[in-house]
Amino acid sequence: MTNYQNADELKSLTLGKSTEYIDEYSPQLLQAVPRALNRQDLQLSSENLPFYGEDIWYGYELSWLEPNGKPVVAVAEFRFCCTSANLVESKSFKLYLNSFNQSRFNSWQTVAHTLQKDLSKISGKPVVVNLFKVNDCPPLEIAHNSATCIDDIDLTINNYQFDRQLLNGSCQNSDSPLVQEYLVSHLLKSNCLITNQPDWASIYIEYSGKPIDHGQLLKYLISFRQHNEFHEQCVERIYTDIMEFCQCTQLSVFARYTRRGGLDINPFRSNENRNAPYQRTLRQ
Repeated sequence: MTNYQNADELKSLTLGKSTEYIDEYSPQLLQAVPRALNRQDLQLSSENLPFYGEDIWYGYELSWLEPNGKPVVAVAEFRFCCTSANLVESKSFKLYLNSFNQSRFNSWQTVAHTLQKDLSKISGKPVVVNLFKVNDCPPLEIAHNSATCIDDIDLTINNYQFDRQLLNGSCQNSDSPLVQEYLVSHLLKSNCLITNQPDWASIYIEYSGKPIDHGQLLKYLISFRQHNEFHEQCVERIYTDIMEFCQCTQLSVFARYTRRGGLDINPFRSNENRNAPYQRTLRQ
């Protein structure tokens, strides 16, 4: 259990509490979680982040009313910069999106502008919002990529508590030639920091450097199975641990989490300043 779980900023969240669902536009429903809570544990600050990145959310249950009362349903893409001051707490985000259901807006553009304004305010940096028709959303086409899956490695696992030391020694062969690898595991599971509900993800790791032992890497990822942390925080922990123990010259870590309550969260961290790829998986 992380040592910031009882931080004052988390005690007032609606997450884990019985909540009234409001279907009239209510931006005050949004709640912020400071990114600094996790980064203190990783000995990171906003001035020394070792990565670039973004958190991409997809909303599958966004709806509002046209001026004549006819409903509209859309899929929404939200891109949050990893250098923003705050995460948006996921339950508050769901409640906020639900508040659009019986609200009238003049156009798709008005809805997008409203979302961008409110989310940028709560996160502390501009948020990119794109709205798509349900039958025409290219970012959510199932992707086929060349990542090597490491899940079939034969392992004996007796402990499911997080252990970063499982990476220690996974890259110590100094005589090995440098490699470029693109790996994926679909076995990543962690638990919500507040509710303890399971969070499931496929995690993609692209790196250049000394070869990483695939078995040790898989053991490390499995050790998150009973670990309590938000999605974005898990990905930053994985990135910083791999970089510390393996000293990659290039590293990108991208998690595609399964949706809950109509939202999925997809954090991307890299030492290259680039956007996350479009990479929807079957499980999403």
